[in-house]
Amino acid sequence: MAKYKLEYIWLDGYEPVRNLRSKTQLKDYDSFPTVADLPDWGFDGSSTKQAPGGSSDCVLKPVAVYPDSTRKNGALVMCEVYNADGTPHASNDRATILDDPDAWFGFEQEYFLYQDGRPLGFPENGYPAPQGPYYTGVGFKNVGDIARQIVEEHLDICLDAGINHEGINAEVAKGQWEFQIFGKGSKVAADQIWVARYILNRLCEKYGIDVEYHCKPLGATDWNGSGMHANFSTKHLREVGGEAYFLALMAQFEKNCMEHIAVYGPDNHMRLTGLHETQSIDKFSWGIADRGASIRVPHSFKKNGWKGYLEDRRPNSQGNPYQIASRILKTISEVAK
Repeated sequence: MAKYKLEYIWLDGYEPVRNLRSKTQLKDYDSFPTVADLPDWGFDGSSTKQAPGGSSDCVLKPVAVYPDSTRKNGALVMCEVYNADGTPHASNDRATILDDPDAWFGFEQEYFLYQDGRPLGFPENGYPAPQGPYYTGVGFKNVGDIARQIVEEHLDICLDAGINHEGINAEVAKGQWEFQIFGKGSKVAADQIWVARYILNRLCEKYGIDVEYHCKPLGATDWNGSGMHANFSTKHLREVGGEAYFLALMAQFEKNCMEHIAVYGPDNHMRLTGLHETQSIDKFSWGIADRGASIRVPHSFKKNGWKGYLEDRRPNSQGNPYQIASRILKTISEVAK
């Protein structure tokens, strides 16, 4: 038997953005453990805004496990938080969401790398050269020397873990990057985003760099904000579709516009201004290949008989993927087929 290092990962009770937390448990196993092999584990909820000090016990229930190539016999264990009585904790955004293995999600996670309180590559005072050469940029003056090393190392750790990355690239602002993850089912896709975020945060510790997920960290400037565009499809959208169904779906998205915005990440009013390829936060629109629309419709979707996938461009980089995927599915479920 080998002693495995089990890193239990969960989301705390902070609002409006959950923080990632983790701690290590060691257990003996003959081989890499499955979720069913992993025990529940307690923690002090009074230190994570999840319980009062007089009754602080909370429970971690493993829901997904991934190999951790950064540690000998390492495992990353994504958990839900439960109360001591066995009910889901109020901060548990995963336990009760809508899920469907035939609903596919692709999240485009943008983020900034920060050092000494400013984006990586920014001068100590002022700003670098304007945006333009940084998106998918190459060369030291555009991406620096540390960022790509971090991004590539993060990609390899995630791939070793079995997380389904589909791409990486430098983004529009200096110090800004993106990774894309695809998963089948709300919970699978969202679990992988959270674990990928965890891996990135932990990796950056050794470089003395922070990951900034705020959707507009540079405030009211012309520098880009960060999104987490949600590409989605259902079995019906992929196999049946049709213009009438699509138009009914878009009508329902418009009707539910503010319900979506409510779970698409805090401070989105700073990012969804109607400028920089965004639709205004209080409006809804869709368009063929329109990056300024709420929902971007790929050319392939229309060419294939209004079938395939759609891209919701409103979720931001701090958004909770559990809530985002569930809200999208709820709207889809309200449309007659």
